[in-house]
Amino acid sequence: MSLLQRMKRPLTILVEGNIGAGKSQFLDRFKVYPNIQILQEPVEKWRNVNGNNLLQNMYQDPSRWALAFQTYVQLTMLEQHMKAEEPVKLMERSIFSARYCFVENLKQEGKLQSSEYEVLDAWFRYLNESPDIHLEVDLLVYLKTSPQVAYERLKKRNRGEEHLISLDYVKDLHSLHEEWLLNHRFPVPAPVHIIDADKEHSELDSDFNALQNIINKHLTNSLATKKSAKL
Repeated sequence: MSLLQRMKRPLTILVEGNIGAGKSQFLDRFKVYPNIQILQEPVEKWRNVNGNNLLQNMYQDPSRWALAFQTYVQLTMLEQHMKAEEPVKLMERSIFSARYCFVENLKQEGKLQSSEYEVLDAWFRYLNESPDIHLEVDLLVYLKTSPQVAYERLKKRNRGEEHLISLDYVKDLHSLHEEWLLNHRFPVPAPVHIIDADKEHSELDSDFNALQNIINKHLTNSLATKKSAKL
């Protein structure tokens, strides 16, 4: 029997944060470790829906494409949540940040009709409340950045569709992340571990090691509990 089978479900950690927070780089550090499944944001799926770049369409004309895009985001993030191949799963963003940050922002900006917002919310509540769909989370890692730092990073990395992103958009997303994860305007599915991601990536070694220790401790405790239960 595999380690994952003995644990029944993986330790699930969400890495959340604004555009330009450094989530991908942070997750890359864990790729060398065994028993960890890394699930980065499925951006390539959003860029190619049978030849349609929904991500670009959404940035270019959000009023027209927001519902289609966020519906597909919800589906692809649900697929990420349902995957379980290793004892530990690290996910870049989640179905929760899609709803509480990105969908909420589109509503606030008037880019979603009220009926469209209600449809997305109804689907989210159904998925989140269904006893047959498992969206359990053990820890949220919030890579906290100031909007200006995040904006400068996304301009510097110059990724395709991101040239359409404004500083105001980054500021709005920052506020929603803060309202969700720190002020609990929306339900938070797990404890939040905050990392100062304004620091350069090379300065995050201690934060990375702290998270690695959390993972190792959980694995050790889980296996010890399973072993004791059998005695």
